[in-house]
Amino acid sequence: MSVFSEHIKQFNGMYKLPVSVAPTLDVGVPAAERMAAFKDILIEEVHEIDEIIEAQKTGRDTVEVLTMLADLLGDIQVYCASEMAKFGLPLDEVLDIIMQSNLSKLGADGQPIYDERGKVMKGPNYWKPEPKLHAMLTERLEIQQGKK
Repeated sequence: MSVFSEHIKQFNGMYKLPVSVAPTLDVGVPAAERMAAFKDILIEEVHEIDEIIEAQKTGRDTVEVLTMLADLLGDIQVYCASEMAKFGLPLDEVLDIIMQSNLSKLGADGQPIYDERGKVMKGPNYWKPEPKLHAMLTERLEIQQGKK
């Protein structure tokens, strides 16, 4: 388990937020309600990008703009990781599977493919992470339920 994962568990515990040891939708409130609240939080955070764009456009100091950006991106990562802990989703394993999937996106020529915004696109060898995530979560649940 990474230091970041440990910090997230410590954070959730300190602020009396759920920390589930196994994948679950039981997070103290209806899962759909929790997900809707999380969506609202992310939307608020994403709107901070407008302030950062404006700061950069109006010539604010480079370090100040980078500080704002670091704070925003860090906060988003913390919010997401905290939610994963609430739902008992193993952060390091989930991210490893997703990163391995992302690394499979190269084009047939072994080169990255980008859209006009610079987003990395999927090449012919791309594989979806969901089947591996599903298998990992199923195994985690079976272990928790004593079926394995």
